[in-house]
Amino acid sequence: MVGPAQTHEIRAWKPSIDGVREVFHATFRTHAYPPHTHDVWTVFIVDEGAIRYGLNGADHGAGRARVSVLPPHVVHDGRPATELGFRKRVLYLETSILGEELIGPAVDRPVMPDADLRREVAALHDALACADDRLEAETRLAFISEQIRQSLGAPPIAPATESAPDLAERLRALLDERLFEPVTIRAAAAVIGVAPTQLARAFSAVFGIPPHAYVIGRRIEAARDRILAGQPLADVAAEVGFHDQAHLSRRFAQFLGTTPGRFRGDVKPA
Repeated sequence: MVGPAQTHEIRAWKPSIDGVREVFHATFRTHAYPPHTHDVWTVFIVDEGAIRYGLNGADHGAGRARVSVLPPHVVHDGRPATELGFRKRVLYLETSILGEELIGPAVDRPVMPDADLRREVAALHDALACADDRLEAETRLAFISEQIRQSLGAPPIAPATESAPDLAERLRALLDERLFEPVTIRAAAAVIGVAPTQLARAFSAVFGIPPHAYVIGRRIEAARDRILAGQPLADVAAEVGFHDQAHLSRRFAQFLGTTPGRFRGDVKPA
């Protein structure tokens, strides 16, 4: 529970994801925000406790089972709903992600009691915390923003003219070509000529895994050859597209159940 020992715990950072102005995690027991506005969208979830806030003169509540979406340029405040305080995670999103035409509907319906959306927003925060999860984070953001837009009344994206297998093959070829480079789903979608969510959805449907999982798996595969050849692990990480040796080791252990160093030491001549 939120308590006196966690009165003020704050972490904020700017990820290298287009459209995300800031990620903000905070635990407050007594802090109350005065009325203010932003020029970006505020999308937040509550992990502990509850929040009360005013938006354009109306009072709203935010608890653990909801996603709250506050539009830009509209006055709001915020305060703990109880003496126990709250712990929250916030995304500040540019209007390139959620357009200003959605401000009116968001003022009327800022609370989205959607358990699936809430889980996706939580997973996005986890991905944003790791530099190597950029493709995953950007893909999750595309799906979340699409769902929010449609929840606020925006029309669905027009169907793609290409079949899912064709789209998936084109994306796989692009990912293979740029395997060790930073790749974004938005850039890939622009090259192929479809929406990011259409491209990611087609890839997952055809190959059974999302694009980011495919890339990580291929990078681990490339790393194994270099590790067994005796290359320094830091060099391997840099060559195959991981942020650093620590990130390589974490992903390697997730895939193979052991660290790169143990993997190399465990191999015996046939």
